[in-house]
Amino acid sequence: MENLFIMKRSEINNAIKDMEALIKAHGFCLPPFAGWTAEDWKDKGHEYDEIRDTMLGWDITDYGLGDWNKTGMALITIRNGRHGSDIYTKTYAEKLLMVKEGQYSPMHFHWSKSEDIINRGGGTLIVKLYNSDENYGLADTDVCVNSDGHTYYVKAGTDIYLEPGQSITLKPGTYHDFNVLTGSGDVLLGEVSMCNDDNNDNYFYEHVGRFPKIEEDEPVYRYLCNEYPKANDTEIKM
Repeated sequence: MENLFIMKRSEINNAIKDMEALIKAHGFCLPPFAGWTAEDWKDKGHEYDEIRDTMLGWDITDYGLGDWNKTGMALITIRNGRHGSDIYTKTYAEKLLMVKEGQYSPMHFHWSKSEDIINRGGGTLIVKLYNSDENYGLADTDVCVNSDGHTYYVKAGTDIYLEPGQSITLKPGTYHDFNVLTGSGDVLLGEVSMCNDDNNDNYFYEHVGRFPKIEEDEPVYRYLCNEYPKANDTEIKM
């Protein structure tokens, strides 16, 4: 589905700045490329193709719905591989995610990716769980939960509450969405997973967009992971 609405660059810039502040508040240090400006990218040659090709870096989405504060998410991919690649051979990925109080991340599952979602700090995360059925709908079957070494079953549609330090493992085909407990504050999440492919591995229960169209109402603060400039012609120095 194409995005029905356009995000303003100023909105994206503010979301990144908010997430940078949340990350700093919880003592997490980001890799150097996370702080590069548009000017910094002008001299980045093929020696940085891994960042471009595996889509490391910032990712802000309103899911094409036009109200980021209500339905949206801010993410940064710190490391990633690519399935079947002889060059980018990592079999794992790592992200940080910000879910603001009052914000919702829509129900979806992944075709291939298993992931651990970890509350790294802040408020209380709420994860609602369903199995997917043979038609990719919401099954009414009990869902197997694995959380910090504890395995148990819950009814379809159960909310799982994760306090800071707690985590949940999400298997392929398990529908999940994210909310924050009212009054608990914004949440910084960690994600440790198999390789991440946001272009092909996500299935949303409702038809939404993924990467926003952007209205350039102010200069770029940080490029998003799907908009880096192409490499210049410098060769990789070994």
